[in-house]
Amino acid sequence: MKTRAQTINTHKAQTLIQDSPFLLLLLLLHLPLQTIHRNPVSNNNGLATQNNTWMMKRSTLILKQSPHHFIINFKSLTSLLHHSSLSPSPIEEQQYDVASHLLTILSSPNWQKNPHLKSLITTISPSHLTTLFNKNPNLNPQKALAFFNLLSQRSGFRPGVESFASLVTILVKNRFLNAAEKIRIEMVKACETETDVRFVLGFLRKMNLDCCEEFRFKISVRCYNTLLMCLSRFLMVDDMKCVFLEMLDDEIVPNIYTYNSMVNGYCKVGKVDVGWLYVSKIVEAGLSPDTHTYTSLILGYCRNKDVDSAYKVFDAMPKRGCQRNEVSYTNLIHGFCEETRIDEAVRLFHQMGDDSCVPTVRTFTVLISALSRLGRSVEAWEMFKEMNVRGCRPNAHTYTVLIDGLCKERKVDEARKLFDMMEEKRVVATVVTYNALIDGYCRDGKVEEAIKMFEIMEKKEIKANVRTYNELIGGYCKVNNVHKAMALLDEMMKMKVSPTVVTYNLLIHGYCKHNDVDNAYRLIGLMKENGVVPDKWTYSAVIQALCSRGSVEEAHELVNSLKVNGLKENVVLYTTLIDGYFKIGKVDNGLMLFNKMLISDFLPNSWTYNVLIHGLCKEDKIQEASVYIGKLIKVGFKPDITTFTILIEGLLKRYDFGDARMIKEAEDMMNDMTVEGVEPDTATYTVFIDTYFRAGKIDSAFDVLKRMMDAKCEPSHHTYATIVKHLLVLQQRENVKFQNFDLNIGNVWKLMDLETAMDLFSKMNKRGCEPNVKTYEALTVGLCRESRLEEACRLVSHMLTNGLVPNEHIYTSLVNCSCYLRMFDQALTLLNNMVENRILPHLESYKLLICGLYDDGKHEKGKEVFCSLLDGYKYNADEVAWKIFLDGLLKRGLVSECSELADVMEEKGYRFNPHTSVTLVENMGV
Repeated sequence: MKTRAQTINTHKAQTLIQDSPFLLLLLLLHLPLQTIHRNPVSNNNGLATQNNTWMMKRSTLILKQSPHHFIINFKSLTSLLHHSSLSPSPIEEQQYDVASHLLTILSSPNWQKNPHLKSLITTISPSHLTTLFNKNPNLNPQKALAFFNLLSQRSGFRPGVESFASLVTILVKNRFLNAAEKIRIEMVKACETETDVRFVLGFLRKMNLDCCEEFRFKISVRCYNTLLMCLSRFLMVDDMKCVFLEMLDDEIVPNIYTYNSMVNGYCKVGKVDVGWLYVSKIVEAGLSPDTHTYTSLILGYCRNKDVDSAYKVFDAMPKRGCQRNEVSYTNLIHGFCEETRIDEAVRLFHQMGDDSCVPTVRTFTVLISALSRLGRSVEAWEMFKEMNVRGCRPNAHTYTVLIDGLCKERKVDEARKLFDMMEEKRVVATVVTYNALIDGYCRDGKVEEAIKMFEIMEKKEIKANVRTYNELIGGYCKVNNVHKAMALLDEMMKMKVSPTVVTYNLLIHGYCKHNDVDNAYRLIGLMKENGVVPDKWTYSAVIQALCSRGSVEEAHELVNSLKVNGLKENVVLYTTLIDGYFKIGKVDNGLMLFNKMLISDFLPNSWTYNVLIHGLCKEDKIQEASVYIGKLIKVGFKPDITTFTILIEGLLKRYDFGDARMIKEAEDMMNDMTVEGVEPDTATYTVFIDTYFRAGKIDSAFDVLKRMMDAKCEPSHHTYATIVKHLLVLQQRENVKFQNFDLNIGNVWKLMDLETAMDLFSKMNKRGCEPNVKTYEALTVGLCRESRLEEACRLVSHMLTNGLVPNEHIYTSLVNCSCYLRMFDQALTLLNNMVENRILPHLESYKLLICGLYDDGKHEKGKEVFCSLLDGYKYNADEVAWKIFLDGLLKRGLVSECSELADVMEEKGYRFNPHTSVTLVENMGV
């Protein structure tokens, strides 16, 4: 039942649609969704309150700050050169304060019952403990040990190696050597990184050789063996050899555990020959190689991908009186799996019972992983069921393997359910588990869901690694949100996660996807500044962007210059150039490069052949294209989705539609694709939609659209442009107003009116494929590209009345179009609305608005908008400088204005990379 206010609002909307589409759009954007949706849904009040608070704080930033707040003189541009990061806050004083407090408590009798200890104990960190022991070397050793044990029992408290070392020092000084031996063994086992190992190694060596009797503590055979096992775990074989020799110098007699550790360490890195050398030392010492010795040799051969030699060792074990164990089996099973000899691995798995061996969680996980990787997911899940039946509890790795497999099959919702089940069973997910899900969401274009997983990680204090950030950055770039990806680059740096060449390549590809070659070059400069060397993928993106805009000769020159800089020519660069030459009609140049590849070190791959085939088909050289298809198959490449789509497109464009057999042949080809496991993509479906329309089969065209949407293959802008073009053709036959227009895909958005859009929506609804946000996005973006803002606003108003909320791309197109039409107040209102709806505006939009306001002489307003940009979401400082300053204000000659805004950034704590600072200074002429 509508309230009176809702009725009035609806009446307003109906009246305003005749007069002002933009006012109507604003009204609808500010009405609650229940008012305009035909099927109201309830709101979560808590979330609504939280969102409203955020909106109120954020929306006031753009328009309501005092102008006096922004009057800042240009003071110190050159100081930007000296600030590249924020200084960390000191923590030493706080640590000393806690240590002093703890000493006071420990000095009191019955300190365990001290009421202050209870309140303080949960805040004590390993560094506090280390400071306490280091600053108080005369602390009672019994108290020190008791306090250490008390803290170690606390959930979540893990003493660092420095804490162990400081306690050992106190115990040794007081000659509590038995306790010290136990603690130093625990210290060695507590090593989590190579840095930890090197610290422990140095500490033990120092005590072993200390000239002061008070602190000398010789290394025992047990400690040596534990240390060797630790070094083996971190593959530090050179250090192992040194420690082994030091052990002999100390006249400590190695035992079987010592030799087995040496064999294991060398076999882990694939040095089986050295492993055998230590096996011979076992025999020389009058000892016998045991199960662990031979199991390490099996591992070594498998690491060298010599699984047949591994099997010979495995086969010989019973003959030499050695019982095989679960690890022997698992190592060999893993070796077979790595060589994709999965059936032999499964046979070995079923043989385990003959040796009274029970498969472990690792055995099952290795097989599940291999089966999933080879696409045998049904068998993988059967193995998972068998695991549970046998009472073998899956661990985090097992679940991660299955989650990763589901994500790769584009079943991310099922993967999430498995993740939830894992948590219900109290199996703690690792960073690898989260990465698998984050990657799955990003592959599906659901980056916001990926970000939610990232936030869950942070809450659970699971530290994101470089792969986590790379997946999120790649996800943002995939959905055209490079500005958000650049902000993640900032966060990586703050979290001390070093970006890799992959990180920068993802960002460079993101820029190049939008033909933003300038920022791509700037980012290459930034990565070099940070000590990351560009590779072939770095430049391939730039070359592709140059080719996309027709600058193929410039791209070719760049390829030639790379040779001078030590980067070799490769298949990626040459294929990109071939594609570029074909696109500008220089077929001979493309073929010449292809022939050059045939006699080079880098042979063409399937992508190269597809580029060539597509280029020839575009030039109507079908016969030549067929020859290259034959060559593609002959050299061992299977036709992929690109090949099939090229063939289908070539076939359908060549023949007369009076002959229905040609369409049937193309349909059969698409069925063959599916049988071969090649799923149709957007391009394939769009070719069929176009074909059916041209054949006059409108119902069939919309049936393909429904199949496309049912298959979760989102129609592209080109798909909708194709459909609208054909709807306009149908109108042209009946309507004289289109008679003087040449209808083609290029002028669709100049001609489409709201009547055509409503016709499209009606036909889609009739066939069960309801228009969604992406449908409206395609039409709105198309209209805005032709500066048809009024029609775009009416379309978005219609969208809102149907209960759909505009997405980022719709808002961005409306804001940018308003700026191009110099309707800056309207652009500002829309930008505010984006912020209120927690949609992050693109820096391109800010650039157009800020520069437009400055061009109009509205300097204070421009400055206000810039400050609102800085006060909201933390954009990457370098990207703000590139986009707003270098590509915006400085290109317009607004040097002093740029200097003022640079000072504003510095006042607000933003710091540029030195490379960006130098570029700014040079462009300002300072």
